[in-house]
Amino acid sequence: MIKKAEFIKSVGNISQIITHYPKEIAVAGKSNVGKSSFINFICKKNKLAKTSKEPGRTRLLNYFSINDGEFYLVDLPGYGYAKVSDEEKLKWGKLIEAYLQNSTGLKNVFMLVDIRHDPTADDMQMFKYLYFYNIPFTIIATKADKLSRSACMKRKREIAAYIGVGVENVYVVSSQNKQGADAIYERILQVITEQTLPEET
Repeated sequence: MIKKAEFIKSVGNISQIITHYPKEIAVAGKSNVGKSSFINFICKKNKLAKTSKEPGRTRLLNYFSINDGEFYLVDLPGYGYAKVSDEEKLKWGKLIEAYLQNSTGLKNVFMLVDIRHDPTADDMQMFKYLYFYNIPFTIIATKADKLSRSACMKRKREIAAYIGVGVENVYVVSSQNKQGADAIYERILQVITEQTLPEET
């Protein structure tokens, strides 16, 4: 599914957002939920996206080309990191919102949540935003290696109920033990091959 992946560029200003890529999947989530590890995991390149034990490492939009431009992954800044100024949080928020509103190629937002915990208030705010603007999203529960198989299934049901979606809409993954890759690849294929119906006139 993903045969080649390469970093393209980082964007820190709204004016730099790329709007001409035809197919994009954004990766969103709170700080330290494992966005960079998830990208490295599905792309099978350990150092493609920079990871850090310190939350809040991703402070820019990071663009990655997949299979020579078949589609693009866009790593969004992590939100909800307490140890930054309100001014910095506002800047990240405006950058994320500008991307979501202006990227004409955005097909889906992969929303990452930690399987061990219920979605945070910031997560729920993001879900409400995506619902309001009718932006398709996929819920991905990370860090499944931290729980037993039965506990993962229980948490999957609980997270689905908390957000208000079907259990089948929550994908369970672990970047550490490489769990869930096939299901993610299948979901990516669904997203990038979906045909947008023309609007009625």
